[in-house]
Amino acid sequence: MKKFGYGVVVTLSAAILLSACSGADGAKQELSPENDNAINTVQAEEMEPAVFQPHEGLNDAPIPLDMERDGTDVYINMTAQITDIEIEEGYNYKAWTFNGEAPGPLVVVNEGDTIHFTLENKDPAIPHSMDFHAVHTAPDKGFANVMPNEEGTFTYQATKPGVFMYHCGTGPILSHIANGMHGVIIVKPADGYPTDDQVDKEFVIIQNEWYKYNDLDDMTNNEPSQVVFSAKALHEGQPNTNGTVTALKDEPLLAKVGDKVRIYINNVGPNEVSSFHVVGTIFDDVYLDGNPANRLEGMQTVMLPASGGAVVEFTVIEEGVYPFVTHQFNHATKGAVGYIKVTEDGLDDGAEVSGH
Repeated sequence: MKKFGYGVVVTLSAAILLSACSGADGAKQELSPENDNAINTVQAEEMEPAVFQPHEGLNDAPIPLDMERDGTDVYINMTAQITDIEIEEGYNYKAWTFNGEAPGPLVVVNEGDTIHFTLENKDPAIPHSMDFHAVHTAPDKGFANVMPNEEGTFTYQATKPGVFMYHCGTGPILSHIANGMHGVIIVKPADGYPTDDQVDKEFVIIQNEWYKYNDLDDMTNNEPSQVVFSAKALHEGQPNTNGTVTALKDEPLLAKVGDKVRIYINNVGPNEVSSFHVVGTIFDDVYLDGNPANRLEGMQTVMLPASGGAVVEFTVIEEGVYPFVTHQFNHATKGAVGYIKVTEDGLDDGAEVSGH
């Protein structure tokens, strides 16, 4: 494969971008109030969008994140690829993804690490790129486009701790993010968080939105069809899901009575804010954008702008089911609800979960 080195700027073909990001035919949206999980979504049986022709028939299998460490040098290899994702039952979305996941795979590095990032563009028709919110770089160099069937390598340092969004930065950026090219990179603080010795369980949750397939007009001017949560496995055995309706209802997060729970949360948008709230508890500690310097206490809800992150910590004092939502309840109704199941031993007792 031909490689683009750090600092190479690739000139795009306007024709490619215009054809890639043209809107698909719309579909009806319905609300089903009789359904406990009533979600105002694009109905699968109504949804027969014209797939962007060069992507027709493509469905690359997900690829595990390739990441290696040598001291403070971290080598990360990722792919841009087209992968079908069933974002709700019966509705497959031909997502533009990193590594076949949407949101893409979780990346975790340490404050001060040097990231050597390689993007392989497996998309046969559209340039893609990587914009890490966690680094300083000239965007036309460090976030340069990688052309179809080629790869590019870029180097930068992670100098600030936090919970940061990453996304494709190729124009129209909205099309690339909304079609699935988004994810989270956590930069762990060199000196940790003041509450590290108190935390029993920690999870990563991401909120994102879906619109009509590859419809830039809908993405620009209308409300999302689905607003969803996903979990990315921070530790072995944890759920690792795509951003799909009911994903974290069907596979709740697990904790035991008395645990102090830490959640790394990011709202990758692309358009809507999130009012993140865990029902039945109060946040003991909050680190805005995941930076230890931005500490707040005793919060009920954390406002996350599009791309905004946080670390939130709370204690679960009784056995039961603790829903987490965005308190924009029109969005919770569209799917942005997940569950934390709390038992005496922290294991799944097999009981059916019900709630919001």
